[in-house]
Amino acid sequence: MSSSNKQLLIWLGAIVIGVLAGLLHAGWIDASANFIATVYTRLFQFLAVPTIALAITTTLISFGRQGSTRKIFLHTLVYTFLTTLAAALLGMVLYMIIRPGNLPAGVIPSDSAVDTGSTFYDHIVSVVPDNVVRPFLEGNVLSILIIAVAVGFALAYMKDSPQKDVLVKGVEGLQKLFYSLIKALIWTLPLGIAAFAAQLAAQLSGGIIWNSLGKWAAVILAGNLIQFVVILPLFLLVRGLNPWKVFRAMAPAVAMALFTKSSAATLPVTLSSAEERLGARKDVARFVLPICTTINMNGCAAFILVTSLFVMQNGGMEITLPVMLLWVLISVIAAIGNAGVPMGCFFLTVSLMTGIGAPVAVMGLILPVYTIVDMVETAENVWSDSCVCAMTDRDMGRA
Repeated sequence: MSSSNKQLLIWLGAIVIGVLAGLLHAGWIDASANFIATVYTRLFQFLAVPTIALAITTTLISFGRQGSTRKIFLHTLVYTFLTTLAAALLGMVLYMIIRPGNLPAGVIPSDSAVDTGSTFYDHIVSVVPDNVVRPFLEGNVLSILIIAVAVGFALAYMKDSPQKDVLVKGVEGLQKLFYSLIKALIWTLPLGIAAFAAQLAAQLSGGIIWNSLGKWAAVILAGNLIQFVVILPLFLLVRGLNPWKVFRAMAPAVAMALFTKSSAATLPVTLSSAEERLGARKDVARFVLPICTTINMNGCAAFILVTSLFVMQNGGMEITLPVMLLWVLISVIAAIGNAGVPMGCFFLTVSLMTGIGAPVAVMGLILPVYTIVDMVETAENVWSDSCVCAMTDRDMGRA
């Protein structure tokens, strides 16, 4: 048995053990699982932020000398837009077929259960960094991406000098350091996976009541499932790739995303799987995946569209085809600008609904169900990132 298959079996075994432990409902087991899961989540968040910045910066350093990076970015952007648009359109079609009804009268409270105190305009403005430190402290992935791109291009077009050599070697050295830390953490990951699985099992067995939200949840989950098992594999087939082979290689990253609910926190595993299991070129994987973590949000686009239509409908707004198409476009743009962090889509949707005066209180009723939805969305996002990476790598190999 190959080492990759052994690793996958170990991960699956950890999931089974975790689920069984969670179903026991033992207080000390639940407490231990929560502690371990929290520690692993913090460690991955710690590694994810500098990994994103360093991966993009080190790749862009060679941008001024090589034309391939421009091609990689263009292919990434095209695949990201097409897959995200497909997810949003699929959500619209399912919404029209399943047709979620309004919530019963009196269910929506008079005041908002969730209030971010900011508009979508504020969200966009917050992306623009006003100092070097704050984006890293706040984990603002899009701001970090802007800084990394700026630094990468600046180093790429600086005149050759001893000072430039020192800066470049320093950045490359930091990247190697963080990749060493990533490999060490991945070696211990089965423990973390077992803890995440136990945490989830304990939560699910407690019962989730969604009543009139059932059709809304059905649209979201069906859309994610169809995008995952039909639409994205079709993209791979069109590009001459075997979907099953790509999925087997990227399965550890997809599984990790399911439990962490953060594509940014999963990035170290995604990079490792792409390079070591899928065999993607390092210059492609280390450029495409950090960018996709920020802009390639298939599941988020579908969630923003379907949830926005549901909230507006409950606010008395007429949902016509032109309205749906307009919000398909808004959802795609918003998803591309969303950060790959837990509940990022939820609070971004709240901001959008606040901006148009829709009943944001509906989002509070959705919140108990969102835990499961967020898990599925994140797994789909990482699977989509993997597909974009595989397709771009294939295109660069043919170029």
